[in-house]
Amino acid sequence: MEERPVRLGVDVGGTFTDVVLVSAGEVTTAKVPTTADQSEGVIDGIRTACETADIEPGSIDSFRHAMTVATNAMLEGEGAETALVTTDGFGDLLAIGRQDRPSLYDLSARKPDPLVPGAQRYEIEERATESGIEKEPTESDLEDLLDEIDETVESVAVSFLHAYARPDNERQVADGLRRETDAYVVASHEVLPEFREYERTATTVAAAYVTPIISEYLGRLERKATALGMPAPEIMQSNGGIAKTDQIRDQAVTTVLSGPAGGVVGASLFEESTHEGIITFDMGGTSSDVSLVRNGAIERTTEGSVGEYPVHVPMVDIETVGAGGGSIAWIDEGGALRVGPRSAGAEPGPACYGKGGTEPTVTDASLLLGYLGSDTELGEGLTLDESAAAEAFERLVTGSSLDSPIEAARGTYRIANERMARAVRAVTVQQGHDPREFALVAFGGAGPMHAAALAESLGVETIRVPLANGVLSALGLLAAPERHDASQTIHEVLETVDPETVEETYSMLADRVSEDVTDPDDASLVRQADLRYEGQSHELTVEIDEPFDRPSVSERFHDAHQRARGYRLTEEPIEIVTVRLTATIPGDEPKITHEGTRKDVREKRDAYFDGSVRETPVFEREQIPAGATIDGPTIFEGGESTVVVKPGWTAAVDEQGTLVVQDSRRVER
Repeated sequence: MEERPVRLGVDVGGTFTDVVLVSAGEVTTAKVPTTADQSEGVIDGIRTACETADIEPGSIDSFRHAMTVATNAMLEGEGAETALVTTDGFGDLLAIGRQDRPSLYDLSARKPDPLVPGAQRYEIEERATESGIEKEPTESDLEDLLDEIDETVESVAVSFLHAYARPDNERQVADGLRRETDAYVVASHEVLPEFREYERTATTVAAAYVTPIISEYLGRLERKATALGMPAPEIMQSNGGIAKTDQIRDQAVTTVLSGPAGGVVGASLFEESTHEGIITFDMGGTSSDVSLVRNGAIERTTEGSVGEYPVHVPMVDIETVGAGGGSIAWIDEGGALRVGPRSAGAEPGPACYGKGGTEPTVTDASLLLGYLGSDTELGEGLTLDESAAAEAFERLVTGSSLDSPIEAARGTYRIANERMARAVRAVTVQQGHDPREFALVAFGGAGPMHAAALAESLGVETIRVPLANGVLSALGLLAAPERHDASQTIHEVLETVDPETVEETYSMLADRVSEDVTDPDDASLVRQADLRYEGQSHELTVEIDEPFDRPSVSERFHDAHQRARGYRLTEEPIEIVTVRLTATIPGDEPKITHEGTRKDVREKRDAYFDGSVRETPVFEREQIPAGATIDGPTIFEGGESTVVVKPGWTAAVDEQGTLVVQDSRRVER
């Protein structure tokens, strides 16, 4: 009998680090607190999972990892000391950005401080256009630059005007800096060879800002993994694909949504043909992430951001809100109850964790409302202190207009749900999709506890909660494909563009991705292009056949524009702006089986539903056999998360152990 490899996936979240270990077809999971140095928590989780599975870490054949190192560095301002070198006259581009404001009518709205302060932005007298080089930098320019750059600089971003089309000047300066300094040097034509100067510069700066941090982190993790006899980790990228560690060191900016991308890949394994697609709902300790999967295709974008910083690399299209289990409830200046975005995180965590936290959180509210119990385990050996949660809400209520801690807890739960509902509407209604036509796949440590209330408010009638939902992002790592993206702006009118030019560009991109892909013979290539009507400022992406054929490209764009914008302009010229190529090698989807044997009620406890208290049965989820059906209200508890089923909803268990929760009132109609 062929021996199956031992596979490991580890996902680091804001509060917990999740581990999935597959050995001889058996799935073992672990959830441990995230540590300040994420590599320590990763190793703790690996040891815990290995002990549970009774295997040695040295027997692990494959190690895949998703992290929040790059995200945290950008959001918390803890990246490398970075300088920007740009074209003379464009030093303030990073601060000016675009004219749009996040809140149109808020006159006091402020943009975030640029990742590179003004004193560390340097200009060089050079100039390129799309047509060619007009002025080259001199050796004297480079010498002056080396004299001016602050000694504390750890990383340098080089972004020159029109370098996406004519990179010679940029390459010359970047190569000179690499020869003469010890700093990391990132050039825009290597990171994002696309037009739009602000976005290209901002993305290059983000790459420079996080590269030293990622490199140091991966070095620490590799050393610790090697000490345990494990292979080096493969890293989840923001695009939902895996890449080798050495490639990530050169392309660190591709990991800014590493963890959330793994969750969407994991959720995509549970799409059924009975709906238009699925809404993925990942609620962790710090935030909630929402995305769409339709017909097996994960929605992606190249216009993402981290916080308010644009990062234009291919990434899973995810809407994130600061509403998680650790989100703190507070009273604003007007006396209104608010929730988040500030979070208690892993340290000290919610008040009920008993680790020094004193502020009330969404998790504390769920405990007071009966959705969690004092004996509910969250993560490795972590139990809950109901009295501490009550005291936290008592302090919140004091001096406010709220009547009681329970009223405050109910309000906290509802506000968190509404914030998440707005995120769902952003990826559905605002994109022309009806959420009622989708199923909701709920996961993360807190997602299944809020899923029924969220689905009811959106009119969604079916929820799927996978067996390993609390660690689904880690499970998604094991199923993820290897994926590499490349792009190049060409900016031509479709009617006059030379097909040979397009084909030569795709050939160049194919050479570029072949340098990264593990086995080019196993890789499938997908060709796409960004197009727009002449005069438009934004593009739509469509697939491009080989060989390039103008009529089919034109028709696909008209159809895509009709779907996305509601109209087509068949007489208007079309511009082909940027061509894209993606190379993928399929992942190996882990098989999950479920062998529950009974559905005994473990206990009953009072829980609040729709303003009243109901005596609610609590089941051990892993014990419920396939085919069992249980009416709500009920609560399912497991080692990773808690599933709350509202009155009027029914939960059924399928062969994989997935809980299929449906609004029985709507289904009957």
